Amino acid sequence: MSERDKYPADSGRRRFVKGVVGGAALAGVGATGAAAINSATQSPGAGGGSTQAYAIENTAGPAPRGMPQIPVEIDDEGYLKGVWPEVKTEQQGGISIQIAETEDYKGSGVAYTSEWFQYCGVESYAGIEPGYDSDNYFRVGSNPGYDWESETYSEGDKLHVDDFSDYKEWSNDVGDPGLGKPATGRWRSEDAEDVIPIQVIKSEQVEQMAQNDPWIEASTEDGFIAWLNKCTHFCCVPKYKSEGSAKFNAENDVYCQCHQSVYDPYSLVQTLFVARPRPTE
Repeated sequence: MSERDKYPADSGRRRFVKGVVGGAALAGVGATGAAAINSATQSPGAGGGSTQAYAIENTAGPAPRGMPQIPVEIDDEGYLKGVWPEVKTEQQGGISIQIAETEDYKGSGVAYTSEWFQYCGVESYAGIEPGYDSDNYFRVGSNPGYDWESETYSEGDKLHVDDFSDYKEWSNDVGDPGLGKPATGRWRSEDAEDVIPIQVIKSEQVEQMAQNDPWIEASTEDGFIAWLNKCTHFCCVPKYKSEGSAKFNAENDVYCQCHQSVYDPYSLVQTLFVARPRPTE
């Protein structure tokens, strides 16, 4: 068992109402920056299929790989959006099906697809359907992860760049201050039964990462990075700068309290795993 597979050692106010399966496919990928390779999972069945995705790196604990990144855009009014892949219709086995895939995302050479998010049962969520009618904005959920969100927003409000203006100083008294300002929320979940949880950070470290990597430059904006916030171990919801994480040297990382998996939000790696199939109608 590798060290990665083990548990960490010593285990204006608004309203608020690594072993790689099929690794030959990645033989040409470099080992630095976003091109580092994380571990994979075994196939749960047919459909979905072998998928390469970019994710924030799992650095400790039982999680088999990182949590998949969501490319970020900022609209003309300063609201944050998660980009959804291009929706198109293809013929497979004589049947017309919709898929969500952007083959060369913003010229980065990366194929971005909805299969990145097809794990932990999320593949059955309405928001993962390629053609689900959503504006794709990141919105505040019913139980915000940080006090500043509760003081600034109401449930359902869209996250806005102005509310992250103190990102160079922000602290919740966990770990080191000034590493970045986080928010939790939901994505593609309005009028849906199931909520897709996300986490966002604005940080100088993201700005620096984007200077040297085509994918990071394409998938982040103005220092904002986002990911699907479902731990790849048992599908719990982790948190950046979480209380109790210092015991596992994770006070400056994303930490899952359920089984002590740790993720580095400032290390994007390429994962190879078998995505679950979306249910057919």
